[in-house]
Amino acid sequence: MNINGIGDLIPKTIEPAKKMGVENSGFGATLTDFIKDVNQSQLDSSNMVQDFVSGKGVELHEVMIAGEKAKTNVELLMEIRNKAVDMFKELTRIQI
Repeated sequence: MNINGIGDLIPKTIEPAKKMGVENSGFGATLTDFIKDVNQSQLDSSNMVQDFVSGKGVELHEVMIAGEKAKTNVELLMEIRNKAVDMFKELTRIQI
């Protein structure tokens, strides 16, 4: 009877991604990119409010949509932070 290692059971999806030039950036890089996107949505919202107040042809519904998008992004970022802190606390509790 021939016994194979578990390496044969793992899908080979990582190797084609490397061949295509896709990098595994990791959680830190993904989180950094998301924080940059949240910051950009906040800046876009602020700029849109300034454009609306100064009368540059921005409609009120566009301002509201940009504001809600920025608010939702911040709320999502805060939830991700809360879950990461909870995960860290749980991991430190398990290791003790």
